[in-house]
Amino acid sequence: MKMICQVSFLYLLLNICSAKDVPACFIFGDSLYDVGNNFYLKTLAKPYFPNGIDFFGNKYGVPSGRYTNEQELGLKILTPPYLAPTATGDVLLKGINYASSGAGIFNSSGQLYGERISLDQQISYFAKTRKEIIAKIGAQAAKELLNNAIYFVGIGSNDMLLNKEKDRSHTPKSVDTLYQPLLSTFTSQLAKLYSLDARKFVVANVPVLGCLPFLRDASPLIFDGCNPNVNQLIRAFNGKMKIMLEELTTNLIGSNYIYANTYAMTEDIVRNYISYGFEIVDEACCHLGGLHGGLIPCVRGSLVCQDRTKYVYWDAFHYTETAQLIMAKHMMDGGTNYMSPFNVRQLSNSSFGQRK
Repeated sequence: MKMICQVSFLYLLLNICSAKDVPACFIFGDSLYDVGNNFYLKTLAKPYFPNGIDFFGNKYGVPSGRYTNEQELGLKILTPPYLAPTATGDVLLKGINYASSGAGIFNSSGQLYGERISLDQQISYFAKTRKEIIAKIGAQAAKELLNNAIYFVGIGSNDMLLNKEKDRSHTPKSVDTLYQPLLSTFTSQLAKLYSLDARKFVVANVPVLGCLPFLRDASPLIFDGCNPNVNQLIRAFNGKMKIMLEELTTNLIGSNYIYANTYAMTEDIVRNYISYGFEIVDEACCHLGGLHGGLIPCVRGSLVCQDRTKYVYWDAFHYTETAQLIMAKHMMDGGTNYMSPFNVRQLSNSSFGQRK
């Protein structure tokens, strides 16, 4: 699968990063969090025109070539992609974005599309950034900065869709067989970040994927609408992920692993899209082929809808900016049905510092 998305909450996170009590933000993930790393790679997963058409509320409709518009209202500082030549010096002290389109928890995910930065590699890059920060400001100051920074991790959709193709029985046993290795790998990766001085985590679960325009077009004769089997597997995996994050918070002294329930957020938008002001939930705004616009990703030459605010989905795999902002606000101030054990605003508050 090319460029499978997680929901982008960079609007929210980078706005939080501008708060005086949050020294930096470090972002790990896949296509919807990639703000430019893949432009430096040999890959098919690049967000060319017309992606990024709403970047900074663009009035003129000139696309920036991004899947992710990493700003919410009023944000002035952008977290640069790790591979950009500007990601050096004092810039490192405010945070870096390591996300890469096509990336997965497993190193093999997305290999069909060429180069991408797997989560393991993203963490390796962060380890290098950490060394540079220590060299620049000293070990003690670096530890304080890194302990109080926010770490956002949003990944897993590529791995989930690839795995589901291997077993169509969709039984509870298949979830354990297919996803226990995935969960174990993810657990080790999050613990690795902890060993590198990360303490405040926001970890997004896997959102609703069974309703993507791509899957609507991929199985039109099997499912009339959303694919319930895919969503069933995701719910089961997410439940295990939540337990895993709770265990990490208990076992790793000083850590806070926040569970962002993007599945619940996206499910509510898809089910109640009219109440949110949307009109189209089963078609992509940017499309080139397929009844639902899901057969070909948004590329140069694709047709783009006139009013993007009326669509839930931007292209075959990604949400529109309007949908992203709704979910970002849930993440900022949402209750425990969306954010557990507390939301990002509370996490960024100094009163939610490390547990002793």
